[in-house]
Amino acid sequence: MTGVISGVSVSHSLATVEEVESAAPADASAATERLASRPGVSESVVLATCNRAEAYVVTDDAEDGRAALDDFAPEVREGAVTRFDHEGTIRHLMRVASGLESLVLGEDQIIGQVKDAMERAREDGTLGAVLEEALLKAVHVGERARTETSINEGTVSMGSAAVELAARETPLDDATALVLGAGEMGTLAARAFAGAGVDRLIVANRTVPNAAHVAQDVSVDAEAVGLEAAADAARGASVVVAATGAPDAVLTAEELRGTEAVCVDIARPRDIDPAADELSSVVVHDIDDLETVTEQAHEQRRAAARQVEAMIDAEHERLLSSFKRARADEAIRGMYEGAERMKAREIDRALTKLEAQGGLNEDQRETVEALADSLVSQLLAPPTQSLREAAGEDDWTTIRTAMQLFDPTFDATEADSAAEAADEAAGE
Repeated sequence: MTGVISGVSVSHSLATVEEVESAAPADASAATERLASRPGVSESVVLATCNRAEAYVVTDDAEDGRAALDDFAPEVREGAVTRFDHEGTIRHLMRVASGLESLVLGEDQIIGQVKDAMERAREDGTLGAVLEEALLKAVHVGERARTETSINEGTVSMGSAAVELAARETPLDDATALVLGAGEMGTLAARAFAGAGVDRLIVANRTVPNAAHVAQDVSVDAEAVGLEAAADAARGASVVVAATGAPDAVLTAEELRGTEAVCVDIARPRDIDPAADELSSVVVHDIDDLETVTEQAHEQRRAAARQVEAMIDAEHERLLSSFKRARADEAIRGMYEGAERMKAREIDRALTKLEAQGGLNEDQRETVEALADSLVSQLLAPPTQSLREAAGEDDWTTIRTAMQLFDPTFDATEADSAAEAADEAAGE
């Protein structure tokens, strides 16, 4: 298990909704495979959610990793793009899975999204041992954070935060609410509307049976319709939460003209045409506006977040040590494999010559073999120690040089033959 990880992120912390949308690939699998085809890339994973678009690659040389990710978000201003080296990527993944990088601190959806990204990469054939261990460790830390601290106690999900934001704009008692989308966020929004006391709920989704499942899940009068009926449903609703995965706007400004509604769009790409906010009777909020709703929840979780930070520090150090040992061990293994092959070949030559000179008994043969073993052990002990120290000091240049010098695939017999041929040619 060798290689260094490089990462790139466009997230809500520095980027606008439009920039996150711009960076997010339309097809995560295709984007992952494109990265895997870049020079030097052996593994790749793409993580795309409502609030972030990120990519991670594994290469032998960190420079190859940076080059592979250079054009991940070409249309996003430089100040909104964060790049990570090997150690930074590992820490960032742990922070993401723990919910420390989420808009809603400690929210639970992200850990499932990290798992999904990992599984998709596995199915696409781009997940290898290095990224798998890093992602599994991130998921492990995320699960520990939620079971050992209160980081997600009273968590306000994106869906419920959207409902709370809408409630600040208009009364929800006896209101008719529309939810666009029957996925996880749509389901959470529907449940939050039911808990807020709406009189009627309409769930619109491309697949009506899925919308029906959500409608049956809540304890208020609820109806399921297809997305083609969303515009008609919006005209009768006073509050809308949009959370589909549709590639284009589900509700246009023209379709909302004459409607009196508060709309909260948490989809990416957005479900509601931003121009609708210019209508006098319609208020449109997007993901950026949820920060005002979540600030109080953030304050309550900051103490827990400090516990999670300490947890990440410890897990980060353990994983880095594991990666460092693996890199050093590969170089050491190559060094010993090459030496063992050379030793076996030279012992065979020596014993053949000695047999020709009068023969050897078994004790003498053992003495020759023991001498060869001792020489190999003593000669390789100093570089072995140096490689372990280099790994501990993050001296990857030394390790890469050793791996090149002690390439286990190097055929010394061929090299000897070539050298002999060159000597003969020079003698002629």
